Amino acid sequence: MSSQPSDVPSAELGLAGPVSDEVLLTRLLIGLRELRDGNFRRRLVFSGGGLATEIATVFNELAERNQFLAGELQRVGAAAERGDWPIPQIDFDGSAYGGWTVAANSVNGMISTLLAPMAELNRVLGALTRGDLSQRMPRRAADAALPGELAGLSGAVNDMLDQLSLFAQEITRVAREIGTEGKLGGQAQVPGLVGTWRDLADTVNGMAADLTGQLRDISHVAKAVAAGDLTRKITVEVSGETRELKETINTMVDQLSAFGEEVTRVAREVASEGRLGGQAEVPGAAGTWRGLVDSVNFMANNLTVQVRNIAQVATAVAQGDLTQKIDVDARGEILQLKNTLNTMVDQLSAFADEVTRVAREVGTEGKLGGQARVHGVAGTWKDLTDNVNIMADNLTIQVRNIAQVTTAVARGDLSKKIMVEAKGEVAALAETINGMVETLRAFAEQVTLVAREVGTEGILGGQARVPNVAGTWKDLTDNVNIMARNLTNQVRNIAQVTTAVARGDLSKKIDVDARGEILELKTTINTMVDQLSAFAAEVTRVAREVGTEGKLGGQAEVADVSGTWRRLTESVNRLALNLTTQVRAIAQVATAVTEGDLTRQITVDASGEVAELKDNINAMISNLKETTKDNQEQDWLKTNLARISALMQGQHDLDALAQLIMTELAPLVSAQYGAFFLRRAGEDGRSILERTAAYGRPSDRNGRPPLRFELGESLVGQVAADRKSILVSDAPPGYIRISSGLGGSAPTNVAIVPVLFEGEVLAVIELGSVNAFTPVHLDLLERLKETIGVDVNTIVVNSRTEALLAESQHLAKELQARSEQLQQQQTELQRSNTELEEKAALLASRNRDIELKNIEIEQARQELEERARQLSQASAYKSEFLANMSHELRTPLNSVLILAKLLADNMEGNLTSQQVDLAKTVHQAGTDLLQLINDVLDLSKVEAGQMHLLPEDVELADLAAHVESLYRPLAADKGLDFRVSVAPSVQQTLRTDRNRLEQIVRNLLSNAVKFTDRGGVELRIRPAQPSEVHTQALRHARQRLAFSVRDTGIGIPADKLNLIFEAFQQVDGTTVRKYGGTGLGLSISRELTTLLGGELQVQSEPGEGSTFTLYLPVEPPPGRAAELVEPVAEPGRLPRPHVPSAAETSLDVSAEGIDPPMRSTELIRQEGHQHMLHTDEPEEHASLQFNGEKVLVVDDDYRSVQAMTLLLEQHGLQVVHADNALAGLNALQQHGDIVIVLMDVMMPEMDGNATIRIIREMPRHRDLTIVAITAKAMKGDREASITAGANECLSKPVDVGRLLELLAEHLPAGRAPETGG
Repeated sequence: MSSQPSDVPSAELGLAGPVSDEVLLTRLLIGLRELRDGNFRRRLVFSGGGLATEIATVFNELAERNQFLAGELQRVGAAAERGDWPIPQIDFDGSAYGGWTVAANSVNGMISTLLAPMAELNRVLGALTRGDLSQRMPRRAADAALPGELAGLSGAVNDMLDQLSLFAQEITRVAREIGTEGKLGGQAQVPGLVGTWRDLADTVNGMAADLTGQLRDISHVAKAVAAGDLTRKITVEVSGETRELKETINTMVDQLSAFGEEVTRVAREVASEGRLGGQAEVPGAAGTWRGLVDSVNFMANNLTVQVRNIAQVATAVAQGDLTQKIDVDARGEILQLKNTLNTMVDQLSAFADEVTRVAREVGTEGKLGGQARVHGVAGTWKDLTDNVNIMADNLTIQVRNIAQVTTAVARGDLSKKIMVEAKGEVAALAETINGMVETLRAFAEQVTLVAREVGTEGILGGQARVPNVAGTWKDLTDNVNIMARNLTNQVRNIAQVTTAVARGDLSKKIDVDARGEILELKTTINTMVDQLSAFAAEVTRVAREVGTEGKLGGQAEVADVSGTWRRLTESVNRLALNLTTQVRAIAQVATAVTEGDLTRQITVDASGEVAELKDNINAMISNLKETTKDNQEQDWLKTNLARISALMQGQHDLDALAQLIMTELAPLVSAQYGAFFLRRAGEDGRSILERTAAYGRPSDRNGRPPLRFELGESLVGQVAADRKSILVSDAPPGYIRISSGLGGSAPTNVAIVPVLFEGEVLAVIELGSVNAFTPVHLDLLERLKETIGVDVNTIVVNSRTEALLAESQHLAKELQARSEQLQQQQTELQRSNTELEEKAALLASRNRDIELKNIEIEQARQELEERARQLSQASAYKSEFLANMSHELRTPLNSVLILAKLLADNMEGNLTSQQVDLAKTVHQAGTDLLQLINDVLDLSKVEAGQMHLLPEDVELADLAAHVESLYRPLAADKGLDFRVSVAPSVQQTLRTDRNRLEQIVRNLLSNAVKFTDRGGVELRIRPAQPSEVHTQALRHARQRLAFSVRDTGIGIPADKLNLIFEAFQQVDGTTVRKYGGTGLGLSISRELTTLLGGELQVQSEPGEGSTFTLYLPVEPPPGRAAELVEPVAEPGRLPRPHVPSAAETSLDVSAEGIDPPMRSTELIRQEGHQHMLHTDEPEEHASLQFNGEKVLVVDDDYRSVQAMTLLLEQHGLQVVHADNALAGLNALQQHGDIVIVLMDVMMPEMDGNATIRIIREMPRHRDLTIVAITAKAMKGDREASITAGANECLSKPVDVGRLLELLAEHLPAGRAPETGG
């Protein structure tokens, strides 16, 4: 007790030798006055002894206590000003009593009463600012209720948090259903809300209802349009942007409907009805729709004009009018068709003119020698012209010669002979004429007449009339007449057919009887008509397929044609092929665009209007591609904005937020270098930009301060000053260096972006990239300026809120220094709390405004994170609690069990049999308590899903024999019959976890033996039918086994059958008092049964007994087989037979990766060692004696050390003790003859595993035997100790037999006769 304020003077009033009473009283009065005035450092010193010295001592003690109390009050006040909590209490260390203790307790109570609720309020409000609504203020402080208005404040805060939590859950659910799951119609149901919360809930419900109606109506119309139904309209009442969307969609539907109707009408008129000249009329169309309507009308108009002009010319040619020409404007193949038809008309016209002239000259004018001259003809037209000229030339020569003869005959000169060379009938005619010249004189005039009419004038049907002729002349006359008649019929028939062909009638044929060349002429003309008919039919078919039916790819096939007809056929086929290629190319590209492929272009050769159509479609695809690309970039932009905003939510540290932004943002914009400069206040009060995070840049070395810039300094400071981004393009080579393990390069672009909040610069981000930043990257950076600024500002605001909370705590601490002003300061505190609540409400309002931007993503993510965090936290709390409980309970039990075991062994023989029995009772009670601890741990781990199974093939006969050997002695002790039966039809093995199966069966048999006083207990193993079980998995299993345990015990009432399977539950209290137990056995058995894929049933009658039946599948189902963990033996190491001790049997060693052992009262069965009984171990281990070897025991628990020392010394070992790790290391250095170390794992300052690692680093102790001893025995503890270097790991309570056996493996030991006690 030496605390004293520094500003109070210190002095001693000392007197040497004897003094008078007046001097003594004067000095005492001075000291008391200074003590009254607060100078607690004044001391009285008297050396004379007696009453004066005693008075001085009492005075000095009083001053010291006042000085200590003042110092403690000053310490508590300083701690309160600093905001420390908890504050160490004022404690006189037993040197003061009475009023001093009352004063100290009053001050301590006031501190606890005032500051503890404030700390809780700080914690709850801090959780509230982080969005955690699960925290609540306690309604009690220590063991008493909160006083006065503090209790009201606690209740009000908790009520507010309850309503906020329920309100947030409902709003989150409605938002998730509508925004994320797409479930419309949801409503927030929050009972008990009033005021603003009620209005806010009604507003959210109204918004959800309106949004549901609007979206459903829009969805119906969109589905109708997608299905081709353009009659639907959006009719829901809306306003604002939703109304604009409604009007836009309805207008789009109207335009689509009008456009579809008009295009369909024009296509039907042109393609199906053949009505040209139609135009699509879509009023009000604009943009792409206006362009499409104009393109359709332009195409229809051009097609109408071209087809009509071609039809006019073709009609004129068919009517024999060769003066018409195709004069319409055309391009491409239509232009080629136009030129071809015009050329054909010109050639036909020229040919017809020349043939007509020659025919007129020869046949009408009688001008022989004329020749047809048709320029520029070729092919058939050339051949026809040459044939006409040859015919005209031959006819001229022959006719002229015949004319000379006939002229002579006509003149009566029959001496002339026909001398011209002729062939065929003309030659015969010449001979006949020459032979008949003499005989023709009589009828020369008639013959001349007939010949002139037929041969010259072209008058057919004439007959020679020669009267008074007979004989040869008669016959000759008749023959001449017959020849004229036949020639008339033939020529007239040929004329009829050619006239029909000229008129387009290809159904006529020459059917007159003819022979010779006339027959050849007939055949030639008929063949020509057939070919013309076939040509016309094929051309008509191709035109119908292409123009009317829309079947592309057709070709005209006209067999046996050549010349002009062949070329005409090829021209038509070429026309159809070109049209097919172009239309198919357009169709392929259009199909690809419909399927979303915008990479295709129309590449087919085309010209004219088809080329324009091709260019228009290609341009349309390019525009669509650009639009799609823009949409994809916008989607990328919005997605990443939402993702980064979601990642930033929940951050509470500016440095962590800055690093998160750099880690996420730099790769997103393809940057390889980045830095985040946060705006802070400098030492002189001016704002500076300090680098707090970087990307791709090495950190500052040698402890140098981080890079800083003032506003306007460098580009970073200039961006902050201007509040505008700067983009540096083509950075010079030495600007920055972006490097990796393989090399380095200078950036191409450097982007510097300010982080803004309401126009204020909070930070600056600098990014560098070896590639140029794309526009979408720059757009993302621009949009993130405000988003990042909101989060940075939120953290800053939270920091300010914490400062306000600290100020509130400071106000609360002032209350404890002035207890007389408690009521006034409580009122001030309430006012401050009200202000804090208002500020917290303001902050929450801001946070809600921020969260609304990303609520659709944030709500689902927060819910999942919160649930995962709660589960993880609960699991961590539970694991930590179990570990701590195991340690804190096992540590004292270790001493109890070891000492009880030593007493029970009575190795010195100085205890009576009653004392030995009492020691055994203590040991058994401790073992039962340890069993209870392990049952609780087992149940917790099964419920947490941390229990792992080790499947193996279980021999049922072996299992039955083992169980019988365990429980037959127990049943015999109670005078009960015990029987185990295995049905003959049961198969020999069962695939399951043997140890867990035995644990269940042992629990059932233990209960049966425990609750049965007469009769017997039976275990029966038999096959089970599907109808006996309830779970579907068991019913569908191939085979099932039933393990039935039947007893004749007390039975269980029907209403208690379900209760007994609950943890810590038995039938009633009398059962606990009479039979004992914790009620965990059946609960653990039920959980283990479920884990094994089985079912546990019970049938019971009170007073008659019970039957518990365990049903298991012979083989685990496929889904559960994957959950079983096969045991893996360590390679190269044979398993050493090990007999588990009593401590290990109660320890849940399944957490350490080994098989769970048997109970302490059961037979230890190991393969090849079934003869070893647990009851033999005490005698065997108790007789072990060592040879004085030295053992180091390192343990901070004195009780464990004492018990361990007694144990080891009784068995002939020397013990060196160390109470911490450092003392253990020193003991190793001092005692070089230590052969074994027993190391406790959990120790203060340095734990046992760390100590083992240090020992193993010492060369002289690398082979030292170290046994780790732990009281936690949780999963992973054993592996951690073995990894650290321990040879073995034992769990507390340490089993004496196992420990001695382990020591005997490393030390020579003998047997000593045991003295009875």
